[in-house]
Amino acid sequence: MAVSSAFAGAKLETLIRRRASADGSTKTAAAQIRFLCKPIRTRRALIRRGGPTVRCEVGSDVLVQINTASSSPSLSALEQLKTSAADRYTKERSSIVVIGLSIHTAPVEMREKLAIPEAEWPRAIAELCGLNHIEEAAVLSTCNRMEIYVVAMSQHRGVREVTEWMSKTSGIPVSEICQHRFLLYNKDATQHIFEVSAGLDSLVLGEGQILAQVKQVVKVGQGVTGFGRNISGLFKHAIAVGKRVRTETNIAAGAVSVSSAAVELALMKLPESCNTTARMLVIGAGKMGKLVIKHLVAKGCTKMVVVNRSEERVAAIREELKDVEIIYKPLSEMLTCAAEADVVFTSTASENPLFLKEPRNRSSTCWSGSPGFEAFHRHLCSQKRGFMCHGSRDCTGL
Repeated sequence: MAVSSAFAGAKLETLIRRRASADGSTKTAAAQIRFLCKPIRTRRALIRRGGPTVRCEVGSDVLVQINTASSSPSLSALEQLKTSAADRYTKERSSIVVIGLSIHTAPVEMREKLAIPEAEWPRAIAELCGLNHIEEAAVLSTCNRMEIYVVAMSQHRGVREVTEWMSKTSGIPVSEICQHRFLLYNKDATQHIFEVSAGLDSLVLGEGQILAQVKQVVKVGQGVTGFGRNISGLFKHAIAVGKRVRTETNIAAGAVSVSSAAVELALMKLPESCNTTARMLVIGAGKMGKLVIKHLVAKGCTKMVVVNRSEERVAAIREELKDVEIIYKPLSEMLTCAAEADVVFTSTASENPLFLKEPRNRSSTCWSGSPGFEAFHRHLCSQKRGFMCHGSRDCTGL
């Protein structure tokens, strides 16, 4: 829009003449108008748009304002719906959610199917973060628990998607998982991981292995897309809590793992004079078997027999514990070694029991040369449960 100075001057002159005619000062007013509205041919009118008006400057003396304000049409119902749909997650803050199954809620068979090996944690994190409502994720999978920690944009949608993912990877129906899972949100989820790291939620109160497993979650998650600052910070705080609890309290003063509890329970069944001379048999030289051997050594045992499929692991343990006499026997001699032992610990990944009550009773001649006390402790790594047969047909569950 262009407004010439001549046009603006003429309009202003007409307006002022009408107002000035009332007081008889028409000539004076006309002279003033001609002076102010003198055409300026060398300069163009400047139009500046500011808000609802168009400002037309004529030269440097005359300012004409033309009101162009008009009410903008209201947003259509469809546009409002689109806006609210796009903004529905910004109104609800993301939540930290734990979807888990543990020894307190699910049987061992289900936990074994849901378990995720440590080497596959990065893949699991990537798949979880690929879900529509999951921003960050972490996996804590041990013998006693299978827990998935996520930062979800929507609690209900996030839980549903993670549960369906667990069903897809394990082959367990969603309905069955829902019967045994537990759900925790925000503060409750934070308190739970703190209790787990401190050993308060373990099978053996205060056991220290879980703290190492929580540390491993952070170690494996470093550099993995999806293990974001919220989940990473949560686990780092949990590690600090676990360390502080063990430093400032006596929670770790007694048995601090299933292995140490098994050793202490077995030694309780023996006369005190036999603690260091009893014939010990450990079946399995894996991680759990090695822990059993170390706890036996800590209790004063200096000689034991270890049955394993291969001798390599036994040789490695023997090299580490040079002051202890460790005798290797192949798996084919397991029953013979068991007949000669006073206490038997089993720590294998076998899905079937290595010793059964009925076959042992039927072959009583095999045990005729054993001392008056006989202790069997079944300690399966995959199930973390066992029994002790103590010189009779009765088996007491541990």
